[in-house]
Amino acid sequence: MKDLSILIVGGGIGGLTSAIALCRKGYAVEVIERDPDWSVYGVGIIQQGNVIRAMTELGLVDDYISAGFGFDRVQVYIPTGQCVADIPTPRLVDGYPGNVGIGRRALHKVLGDRTIGAGANVRLGLTVATMDDDGAGVSVTFSDGSAGRYDLVIGADGLYSQTRQTIFPDAPKPEFTGQSVWRYNFKRTPDVIGLQAYEGQTGIGLVPLSNELMYMYVTTPEPDNPRYAKEDLASTMRAKIANVPSPAIQALVGQITADDEVVYKPLEWMFLEGPWHKGRVALLGDAVHATTPHLGQGAGMAIEDGLVLADELVAADDIQTALATYRDRRFERCRYIVDSSKAICFGQIGKGPLVDNAVATREMFMKVAEPI
Repeated sequence: MKDLSILIVGGGIGGLTSAIALCRKGYAVEVIERDPDWSVYGVGIIQQGNVIRAMTELGLVDDYISAGFGFDRVQVYIPTGQCVADIPTPRLVDGYPGNVGIGRRALHKVLGDRTIGAGANVRLGLTVATMDDDGAGVSVTFSDGSAGRYDLVIGADGLYSQTRQTIFPDAPKPEFTGQSVWRYNFKRTPDVIGLQAYEGQTGIGLVPLSNELMYMYVTTPEPDNPRYAKEDLASTMRAKIANVPSPAIQALVGQITADDEVVYKPLEWMFLEGPWHKGRVALLGDAVHATTPHLGQGAGMAIEDGLVLADELVAADDIQTALATYRDRRFERCRYIVDSSKAICFGQIGKGPLVDNAVATREMFMKVAEPI
């Protein structure tokens, strides 16, 4: 299909990479984002070879790699600090690393700049007020009173997607796992040149983001889903890892001092088993397959969604065929990531059998290395 007008709801990773992919196919793309400041929280993200492959397809791999820290190994530790597995990770693109650690702000700038440069119209501080799909197109009114008409609307608006609620009001709601994640940035230590993942009921990881910066994530059991006061976040995060015997971790505990720099997030998941579209409105990313971060593939799956959707729109003769084929291509791969990540989570908190992180990580790398 040619000459489509497409609205993307959500200006995060999935929405922006979809916009870039669709613009590269020649479509007219508009992106709306509810946050008037288009801000992101300031910790990092791990992305594997399938994302590097996707960034190559999007034509922005050099900007992307230069904004982060490339690496080719994942090391698994036990809480004492002993390394029990050193896993080489596959390179899927010649001349580029197998993984990248990158700050979310740095990634957002790369994607935002390229989205605008590709020709997409980005509008901030807007939400959808009404959406009327009459079969021939979708008429949308926005929260500022403006309106538009589109051939396709894509809901890339996250875990609590308004778009999903609109088209599938009876869809399952996000489910709390019983675990939460804490994140904090540090000056990078010379030994952290790849992901260092610590097993145990309290999972810990150290991830390089640049030559100067790294971040720590800590997953903790939180069965009652508590809410912590902002002024207590740093002291509470310190307490969560105070008894981890690893010397490397203990060397960092005292540096967790700024409450404003602690990012705390209860971990939730959801997976839409049925259709991923209704009429001319489709979903992607966390709006349809939100995963816990244990395999580091949440953003990767959203990015791949956008590439596949763009390909199918070009290949198909009509929108319904394109959207159905997009879902069919993505369904099992995304379900694997959600289920496998959730299994690691549940094993850590005693809600399921304990998963060997090294085995699960190797399997994930093999799976995502497959073509999309």
